[in-house]
Amino acid sequence: MRLTGGKLLLGMIHLPPLPGTPFATPASLREAIDTAVRSALALRAGGADGCHVQTADRVYGVADECDPARTTAMGIVVAEIRRTVGDDFPVGVQIMRNAARASLAVAKVAGGSFVRLGALVGTTLSPQGMVQANPLEVMEYRRKIDAWDVKVIADIDSMHFRWYGEELPVGRVARHARTAGADAVALCHPDAETALAKIAEVRAVAPELPVILAGHTDHDNAARLLAAADGAFVGTCWERDGWGSGIDEERVRTYVARVRGELG
Repeated sequence: MRLTGGKLLLGMIHLPPLPGTPFATPASLREAIDTAVRSALALRAGGADGCHVQTADRVYGVADECDPARTTAMGIVVAEIRRTVGDDFPVGVQIMRNAARASLAVAKVAGGSFVRLGALVGTTLSPQGMVQANPLEVMEYRRKIDAWDVKVIADIDSMHFRWYGEELPVGRVARHARTAGADAVALCHPDAETALAKIAEVRAVAPELPVILAGHTDHDNAARLLAAADGAFVGTCWERDGWGSGIDEERVRTYVARVRGELG
């Protein structure tokens, strides 16, 4: 993968509701393709290392399942991004809330480089209900479609995942995720000091496991946080008018320059 100052910077591409979901419209697929391609091109031109395509369908099921039309639409979007940006620009797939097997299928067939899973291990409470991970089913499916070349990034403490039940240190959650087949883990916290402490805890338990920031970076704190982490998913601070509005190339370029300048 092409790296920026040794760090993997991945821009979030938030899609409009896809076919097969309640709030989709007749124009949804065309809008999703256009938004995704424009955003991916802006990310590449701005110096990002890759992109991550995430559904934003407003309402979700909590099981590891996905409507066939939704899976197909996501595959079309990812394939069009891959066709446009080329093979050397990593493309991630995440069908929310936790459609792990469908995400793996899209990545494998349509040219995705990795998937991000909201719950690979444990259980988390979401606005749509309880999300129960099933790592055995996920890894059996990964083997079934020979998707070992598709990397798995597992959220372990983020906007999408909090360990439910008796409190478990984030380092132990990271170790469980690694054991279950994660290639990297994602975490974040709105307070920078807390985020840095969580990264340090994972490093102490699993020093070989890459840690990707799952949010809350901006132009002011990115260099400091990325000095400790291996990369970041970057969303709102790269978008023109806030969440879901599309990528602003100049915002990407400024962020990347600061990271390069302060870490290089």
